[in-house]
Amino acid sequence: MSGAGRSCPLRYRYGPAAIANAHAEALDTLYVVGGLYGNPFALRAVDALLAKETGSPRVCFNGDFNWFNVGDEDFRQINNTVLKHDATLGNVEAELFGPDDETGCGCAYPDTVSDEVVARSNRIHARLRRTAQGHPDVLRQLETLPMVRRYRVGNLTVGVVHGDAQSLAGWDFDAARLGDPNTHGAFTELFDAARVQVFASSHTCLPACARIGPGRIIINNGAAGMPNFKGELHGVVTRISTRPSPWSNLYGVVEDTIHIDAIALRYDSSAWTAHFLAHWPPGSDAHGSYYERIACGPEHTVAQARP
Repeated sequence: MSGAGRSCPLRYRYGPAAIANAHAEALDTLYVVGGLYGNPFALRAVDALLAKETGSPRVCFNGDFNWFNVGDEDFRQINNTVLKHDATLGNVEAELFGPDDETGCGCAYPDTVSDEVVARSNRIHARLRRTAQGHPDVLRQLETLPMVRRYRVGNLTVGVVHGDAQSLAGWDFDAARLGDPNTHGAFTELFDAARVQVFASSHTCLPACARIGPGRIIINNGAAGMPNFKGELHGVVTRISTRPSPWSNLYGVVEDTIHIDAIALRYDSSAWTAHFLAHWPPGSDAHGSYYERIACGPEHTVAQARP
């Protein structure tokens, strides 16, 4: 598959060995916040989650924290705040400073996504890229971000990626594959090669969690900055901790005493909708692709996402 928005550049491909070789930092609580998509209200809601934690929780923004933030003030605020935490590249960030080639948005959309949606995504990214060019200091910081991170939470090692174990824009950890046990056999060797027990991902924009055999978990948080379930207007983040969550989980598993949970990120959805419309009114590319989801949620349910 090729073409802007459909192709997966060779520079995106790292493979599980890169995860195995990354330094594993030990900590008690890790929040994985993928797909913020430039939502400043979701970013503030992350602080509210952390306020009820004990100890020193760590936050990792695993890519695509930019998208709708095409205003200069929004672009700078989102990046300045995110870059105070751990972060990895998403394809959105990689294409902000990468060569202006035919990659487009870098999403590597599968053929289940229409050409119209892909074309709109490419134009959204082109507009964001023009904004980013006015902030060279931010681009220099983004360029230093890794594509993967590795953590040790209790006895479990966690590989944090944006896409999947192979590539920055890989779709192997999407909800359809994680929800189909017939596909799980193909994941087994990836855990061994990456030397992890948990993969935490994002990128595909719909959340899911699956137990891939004993002691092997994949959890995809979907989107922190957009609704993830039909009729529910909150984002979702992943929490991995030696302690039970102080927040009710949407679903989760306990593996070797470690709590791996999907947590609702409850931002001010009315304020976010108004903010979105100010930059992306009816007739704009982002409105065409995302307004219905922002207002009503996607056709996805918690039952489909839970392990």
